[in-house]
Amino acid sequence: MTGPHGPERPTPGPPATGPVEEGDVLELDQSASSAAYDPVPARRAGAAGPGRFWSARRIPAAVLALLVLGGAGLLLYDVAAVRAGHPAMRWRRSLADQLAERPLQSAWLLGAAAAAVAIGLWLLVLAATPGLRALLPMRRDRPGVRAALDRSAAALVLRDRAVEVSGVQSVRVRMGRGRAVVRAVSHFRELDDVRADLDTVLGTGIRELGLARPPSLSVHVRRPAKKG
Repeated sequence: MTGPHGPERPTPGPPATGPVEEGDVLELDQSASSAAYDPVPARRAGAAGPGRFWSARRIPAAVLALLVLGGAGLLLYDVAAVRAGHPAMRWRRSLADQLAERPLQSAWLLGAAAAAVAIGLWLLVLAATPGLRALLPMRRDRPGVRAALDRSAAALVLRDRAVEVSGVQSVRVRMGRGRAVVRAVSHFRELDDVRADLDTVLGTGIRELGLARPPSLSVHVRRPAKKG
């Protein structure tokens, strides 16, 4: 379309929105201190991945089994001794007397009951949760094969990638199950440029880890503290 001053330029409209593909460039939040985004479209779609690894919990199970076995054996021996005409053990007679004399509002009884409830809840939590929070499940590319990556190892991989970015002086990476928080110190270059490079490099690094549920990424870049 032409006008009195020549061809008219088209008015730019709002940017097109749609699903973000793996190779697309994500628009970053150019704030003063951080830029955060979710680099994994599959998380938004609610795709389910392999479950977490379950801990065998051999030590808690062995301790509980030994305590139950020792207590049951001692009680069974005392009951058999009483049935045979021998007096009950002193600890059982003392415990029976204490329970008969003390009221239910006694601090000793309430404390013992609270401890028993806490131990029971702890055992229920152990039985209902998988544990092994330090292991991040990886994608199952082959049936029958499961693998996991330690969170500290994943954080070390991301840190090694981050220190290769120009302008980065030091990096700290905290790798969680749902988010990787990166805090970098830049001693030259613009902070927005350093942050954009870190977003690109670390987003690619997270995808290349091969995790079943890749965490979202949060990057914070600041200047080093002034001395004196």
